[in-house]
Amino acid sequence: MATPTMFSSLRRRTSPSLEAFLAPNQVNESTILQTLTIISKELVLSFSDICVPCHMKNFQSLVRKIDIFVSVFEHFKGLGSGNFFFTAILCFKEMYITLSRTKMLLDYCSQSSRLWLLLQNSAISNHFLDLNKDILTFIEVLPFEEIELCEDVKELIELLKKQLKREKLFIDQHDEAMRVQLFNFLHEFEVGRVPDKVELQMLLVEGLGIRDEKSCRSEIEFLEDLICNYENDIEPSSSVVKGVVALTRYCRFLIFGFSGDEETMCLENWKKERTSQQTTETLGTVPKDFCCPISLDLMRDPVIVSTGHTYDRDSITQWMEEGNYSCPQTGQMLAHTRLVPNIALRSLISEWCITHGIYYPIETEDKIMGTISVASPTKAVIEVNRAAAKILVEQLSCGSDGAKIIAAHELRLLAKTRKESRACIAQLGAIPLLQRLLSNPNLAAQENAVTAILNLSLYEDNKSLIVEEPGCLSLIVEVLRFGHTEESRENAAATLFSLSAVHDYKKRITDENGAISALAGLLKEGTQRGKKDAVTALFNLSTHVDNCSRMIESGAVTVLVDALETEGVAEEASGVLGMLVRQPIGVQAVNKEERAVPRLIKMMRHGTSRGKENAVSAMLELCRNGGPSIIQKVSKVPAFSSFLHILLYTGTKRARRKAASLARVCQKYEAVALPYGLWGVGYTFSSNSAANVGSGFASDVSMSVSISVPVL
Repeated sequence: MATPTMFSSLRRRTSPSLEAFLAPNQVNESTILQTLTIISKELVLSFSDICVPCHMKNFQSLVRKIDIFVSVFEHFKGLGSGNFFFTAILCFKEMYITLSRTKMLLDYCSQSSRLWLLLQNSAISNHFLDLNKDILTFIEVLPFEEIELCEDVKELIELLKKQLKREKLFIDQHDEAMRVQLFNFLHEFEVGRVPDKVELQMLLVEGLGIRDEKSCRSEIEFLEDLICNYENDIEPSSSVVKGVVALTRYCRFLIFGFSGDEETMCLENWKKERTSQQTTETLGTVPKDFCCPISLDLMRDPVIVSTGHTYDRDSITQWMEEGNYSCPQTGQMLAHTRLVPNIALRSLISEWCITHGIYYPIETEDKIMGTISVASPTKAVIEVNRAAAKILVEQLSCGSDGAKIIAAHELRLLAKTRKESRACIAQLGAIPLLQRLLSNPNLAAQENAVTAILNLSLYEDNKSLIVEEPGCLSLIVEVLRFGHTEESRENAAATLFSLSAVHDYKKRITDENGAISALAGLLKEGTQRGKKDAVTALFNLSTHVDNCSRMIESGAVTVLVDALETEGVAEEASGVLGMLVRQPIGVQAVNKEERAVPRLIKMMRHGTSRGKENAVSAMLELCRNGGPSIIQKVSKVPAFSSFLHILLYTGTKRARRKAASLARVCQKYEAVALPYGLWGVGYTFSSNSAANVGSGFASDVSMSVSISVPVL
């Protein structure tokens, strides 16, 4: 079971210092009594007047006990530490630990989420009892016979000792009744009933003191942070906590509405988060191996799937919950859905974060020791989210301008969670309403709208609703071209990539005026994430044979060749070029770029494993479809034959196969003369040639196609 010490670290502002756990070895014996006196006084002064929403009786009782120790320690301090023997000093050090734990628990109860305290009613009550037992142990072990005490102090100690011996586990029945009522509300949603608004208001406002949208939002943020960092190490389970989050989000708008103050707060938060994001981007680029191939963000909890590839737990879990049972990088079907923690990589990421001053969640024993299967959403969460989505869509339809921005922001968050939420939001008619905000001059309105549409597009059935909505696709392209913020343009590119997963939509997207040129522009001048979104979209669109000419006319080839030198997108750029040179017009366009061949050959030697595969595949198609003139051009590149030879022996299986085919094409035209016997074992010209003539896209180009879905 989690402890208050762990709980207090959930919020960085209340994290316990390392000294709290090491103090007994560092406290000076000559000043131990003075230290205990100061700490006791601080605890009494800090917490005696605080009113906590839960565990009030336990809270106040513990503070009163510490208040008694103020007088006791004052008396001990007057005697002088030199009058105490070794046993007494050890007891004082143990009391130091107890007071430190007391402060952590009191801090936690006064600053933590009220809903979480309610869910932890029994556990936290037990922690109060444990501290009472520790105080009793101190009184019973301390050798009073060696200490000269005045009668008043003796009476205080005896009185406290008797009281502590009578202490039993106390669980406040009022708190317990509220906890039961909270679960009853979730049960009502689960069976298809909507709880009464007045009863919900009585629990949150009157019972827990959550009196405005700001405190409601704080509760949601705390619980979401809890799920993110300790999803598989909390009690009750994360599915229950997710239900409480959904219920709180629903109550936020049902009870507090969309007030003017909230509109202002939403806009201020949006600006603050944008500033924070821009600041983060200036800290430097995260090492590529530390980023999840799906989200492109730093992995918080790297896990290994059955194919051996590593992803962030949240991203791969969401991928599987969408009904995908293949590896996102390779397309190979997963043998099972168990996720094995990548402990070695997590340790490296943790060290890197510590070096760069970046917060990184602590490891939990359950995640380290075992594997965890993907959990399914509870019906209560789905139904609560459906009720919340209905309120938000209504505001999006007829609310004020500020309320529409808030609704779009909340819908983008809701659409990020689960496919059930995405399906429900679309069914309620949110897509045409979000479409109207795409042309809104307000920065936050446009960004939230395009990101909400992006999140909705991740659900397969919603893709057709978006594309078939009159004018929606054109407006997404307009945001890509002229969006108010970098984030809007990036998310528009990611939306086009998501929609292009449907083959029939690839041509429609490409035919939109300025779509390809805008993607090329984002690849050339965007942020690292923007470049990634753009190149993955271009790759998907390039797989349609009718899009080649439009991509060439839009100047994409030049940008793609330049991208071969850009870390993070070079692999994908070579993959797009490999698709384009399958057609004669693509061969001509790439051949006109003087830097194309040298850069592809350079990637064959110095690129990543996947980059080498894509580069040699592109070179193979270029030479195969370009004829003698291009092969002669390739042969003039210094050390080409040496690079090809090295790749034959050191490349991946796919890279070696493509390299062998490329060497055969070059030998056929006598452009490259490799000495006899350099092919290595297992490469038979006829068999490889036959294998590659009919090779499809999946075997020719190795590429991780992934969507980055940011949440503000």
